[in-house]
Parts: sequence; C-alpha cells; structure tokens
Amino acid sequence: MSRKIANVSLFSDVQEAVTYVREATSVVPRVGVILGSGLGAFAEKISDRKVMPYAKVPYFPQSTVAGHAGELVIGTIEGVPCAVMSGRVHFYEGHGMDRVTFPVRVLAGLGIKTLVVTNAAGGINAKFAAGDIMVITDQINLTGHNPLRGPNDERQGPRFPDMTRVYEPECQKMLHEAAGELKLKVQEGVYVGLAGPSYETPAEIRMLGRMGADAVGMSTVAEVIVAAHAGLRCAGLSVITNLAAGLSGEKLSHEEVKQIGARVQKHLIPLLTKAVVKLG
Repeated sequence: MSRKIANVSLFSDVQEAVTYVREATSVVPRVGVILGSGLGAFAEKISDRKVMPYAKVPYFPQSTVAGHAGELVIGTIEGVPCAVMSGRVHFYEGHGMDRVTFPVRVLAGLGIKTLVVTNAAGGINAKFAAGDIMVITDQINLTGHNPLRGPNDERQGPRFPDMTRVYEPECQKMLHEAAGELKLKVQEGVYVGLAGPSYETPAEIRMLGRMGADAVGMSTVAEVIVAAHAGLRCAGLSVITNLAAGLSGEKLSHEEVKQIGARVQKHLIPLLTKAVVKLG
C-alpha cells in the first residue's frame, strides 16, 4: 500500500485504518494508552499482544524521534482489552495537526472509551524533582495551533467541544488510587504544550510558571483536544525527566530525557497497569 496520503476525507482515512486493525486482531479495546519518550517498556507487558508497526497501518504518521518505537500494540492487561501506542509523532517533526492526532481518531474508532496519555516533561513547579510522576489535572495549549481548525465533520465530534473537565476528575481519582495502592507518591498539576523542537528559554519558563503551568512538553495537548472532540474520557501522566530551563543551572538534552524516563519505568509500569485495570 502506498504511504501517500489519499485525497479523501480524514474520516475515510480513519475508517480504513480501523478496518486494517480490526482484521489483524479480534480484541476490541476499551482503554487506549499513548506512551511518551523513553516509556515504551509498558507495551511489552501486554498479554496476547498483536504488534503493528505504524508503517503498516494505513495513513498512520511515522515517528522520527529516538525513544519512540512507532508500534501499535493491541492486547489485554489483566483482562482489560487495550490499545497501546508505543511512541507518538510530534508537530515539530513536520506533520500537520490532523496527522499528529490521527492515531487518537483511530483508537476512538476501535472502540476505546478512555484515553491515557503519558509524556516526558520538564518540571516548572519548584516542588517537583527529576523522576517525579505528575497526574495531569488540566492543560494549556501554546502550540499556536488547534487540531480542530477547519471544517468540522459531525461524524467525528461537535463543532465546539467542551474542555471544562478534559482530564476527567474521576480518572484523576483512579490514578491517585492506583498510586496509593503502590505506596507511590505522585504530584499533580497543569501541563503546557509548546510546538518545539527547541527547549524553552529560562525567560519562557518564568512566563509559563506565572501562567499556571507546572510542567512543560512538546506533545499531548492536541491529542487530548481531539480525544475530547471524540467524546473520550482522558487521564494523563507526566514523567518529570528534568527541571525546566534555568531552574537547575544545567543544559537540557533529549538523552537525559530518555535516561530518566527509563529509570522511572519501574514505577510507571505498575502504576499504568493498575490505572488501566481501574479505568477499564
């Protein structure tokens, strides 16, 4: 199949991708999970797993960033059917917002009711430390773009979706309960998404902190907007892989992000496992 995007509607593209996945597995997922930078090991814990490289799924965008495997994994976690994106694509890679969020449309088409987003983020809140896990309570979209811009297809969602409780309070509660059962301390706060790919300047971090952001990254916000448009419940976890620019006195690097992400997986994997069971 050609990887060239066909000149058809987004809805038709989504339906073709959904059909491909349904023909590859009989599992009908109830929970979807998007794994951020360096967090891919969770996908290996899925039982009865069917692994589909993004390159094989019609119209799926391809990730070019280290730490993102680029695989859709369908299976079960302690009996809960789920679909896990091992890696995501980013706006800064050159994809349009419709393609950045295309996998969320496909997950919704497959039947998920709840989407769990994870990401690696820089900590802005002075109480945070590298290695902390933050339950996302709300978000700020500073990418300069909205994935719903343009004609609206009512088959996919309403023209003006409500974002008042985009991170469902009940989902937040379940994340905290899962952490409590593991005796794992988690933070909570507001995630701000920027376009990237450059890290923020210290002045920008000071501005974002005054705006009410607790953590900053280059993903997630567009995915959650589309999830809300599709009527999905959303839950979110940020792994604080570093203190944001100007807060630690150190230069920032993607290698550090991957290293801290790998270190935190021993806590994140059991947390995500319990969360998926509760949310499912």
